[in-house]
Amino acid sequence: MLEFGQKTGAPAGDLVRDVTEADFMAEVIEASREVPVIVDFWAPWCGPCKTLGPALESAVQAARGKVRMAKVNVDENQTIAAQLRIQSIPTVYAFWQGKPVDGFQGAIPPSQIKTFVEKLAGLAGDGGLAEALDAAEDMLAQGAAVDAAETFAAILGEEPENARAYGGLVRAHLALGQTDQAEGLLAAAPAAIAGSAEVEAARAQIALSRQAASAGPVAELLDRVLAHPDDHQARFDLALALHAAGKVEGAVEELLELFRRDRDWNDGAARKQLFTIFDALKPNDPIVLKGRRKLSSLLFA
Repeated sequence: MLEFGQKTGAPAGDLVRDVTEADFMAEVIEASREVPVIVDFWAPWCGPCKTLGPALESAVQAARGKVRMAKVNVDENQTIAAQLRIQSIPTVYAFWQGKPVDGFQGAIPPSQIKTFVEKLAGLAGDGGLAEALDAAEDMLAQGAAVDAAETFAAILGEEPENARAYGGLVRAHLALGQTDQAEGLLAAAPAAIAGSAEVEAARAQIALSRQAASAGPVAELLDRVLAHPDDHQARFDLALALHAAGKVEGAVEELLELFRRDRDWNDGAARKQLFTIFDALKPNDPIVLKGRRKLSSLLFA
């Protein structure tokens, strides 16, 4: 299994701290050389601060160590407030590499807080997760499905809503012949990523896998199509059999031919099957690009 680096930041309990003039340099300026630090300037009497502060803390905790937060009570730390020209509160500054890089004044909606924190979290990189994802995909492509599944699962331990890792784990179970487990994972996908392209691709692969189990012999179906070119069911079944045999481009060609002959057959089954195949592949796959181009030309012919 691939080891892809340590967690980016500190334990959850260390992510939000009360900071004073005595430790501002260490907890904000120096600490920001490793991870972005959000500084919340507040006071006990400030009404909006009581809403903004907890919302910021929640977003910081959700970032799982990719950002930290320092809370500065301006009543008790007036020198810092004066040096940074804090004129009203709440005021929020973000520090990275020892310098302020972003900020805002006043309370803002939760959606903007989330965007603000996520933008800062991206400054420090992803802790090696991108490299781990690439490595897991390579493992899966080379047939090492067990190792790929372990790596995808480890990534999800770091980022439970990583759509690419979630879809990859589903596909790894599918490669291991564990279709029921793959479907169970899909059913349990977090709402935030359930409709993502990566998860939808895994869903399409499962559908194709289920179809492969009932696909007939390619040679026999090909003979039927050659003998009866207008036997649409035979041509559709041939496409299923070709895909099950790994001949994806051939399957696409048969479905395109079926669509050309009768686009409305079986409630548009050829077009639906084409989209299922396209969804299961990467968007820039040559088979997808060529197939979509031919389908478009047929649609508008």
